[in-house]
Amino acid sequence: MVQIHVVSDVHGAAQALVGADVGADLFVCLGDLILYLDYEDPSQGIYAELFGEQHSREYIQARTAGQYEQARALSTAAWAGLGIVDPLDRRAAMETHIRRQYAEMFSAMPEPALLTYGNVDLPPMWADFLKPGHQVVDGAVVEFAGLRLGFVGGGLTSPMRTPYELDPQAYAATLEQLEPVDILFTHIPPKSAVLNYDVIARRFETGSSAINAYIERVQPKYHLFGHVHQPLHQRARIGKTECINVGHFNARRTPFVLTVDQGTGRG
Repeated sequence: MVQIHVVSDVHGAAQALVGADVGADLFVCLGDLILYLDYEDPSQGIYAELFGEQHSREYIQARTAGQYEQARALSTAAWAGLGIVDPLDRRAAMETHIRRQYAEMFSAMPEPALLTYGNVDLPPMWADFLKPGHQVVDGAVVEFAGLRLGFVGGGLTSPMRTPYELDPQAYAATLEQLEPVDILFTHIPPKSAVLNYDVIARRFETGSSAINAYIERVQPKYHLFGHVHQPLHQRARIGKTECINVGHFNARRTPFVLTVDQGTGRG
């Protein structure tokens, strides 16, 4: 038997990563390390550091209500208050905050570990913080204990305009190049009403129909993902494949534990 510990949506919970690999044969992180905005605690995250808790609270309320244009107007006004008008200058203003969080995240990240990107991550920055035991896998397969583990990171283009979003066709092409795997790891879920709906944010997060197509064709034993913090359902089946949301690690503070027979993952 192989025990795999999986985390996703760490969003700043660095200290909870310490020891998250204890008892595991393999540790996996499915991304979203940075905390820009905390829907549960508006006083936390980069937006609160830059603009204050009240702005974060109003911005969260607008996004939760699906009022994305209003949220962008609030953001534009907040940036203007800092003297930043050009949207291209915003990333530079946040870089110090992002780098501080990444330094904390990767310092606490167990090793060895397999990692892939979430939709709020900035892939070009990761190389500055990775430790020797960290292996980033995106659009590739790793063989471990006789199992083929496939990874696709990032999210899909959405109204949220998060940093690492991919065109659906490009995402589908990356999936197809994996070929058959025993366990599929992605940051985002398949397209599914029960898996995509966040009961706290009160909205459907973006799922990938390309993941559905891949699962229907390949039928891996498991598909593990994150992205939806408070899903309507944590698990659902597509054919023989059990699709599992590994949980919002920032809130859970414990990894999801998958135990699978060595070398017998694919159904």
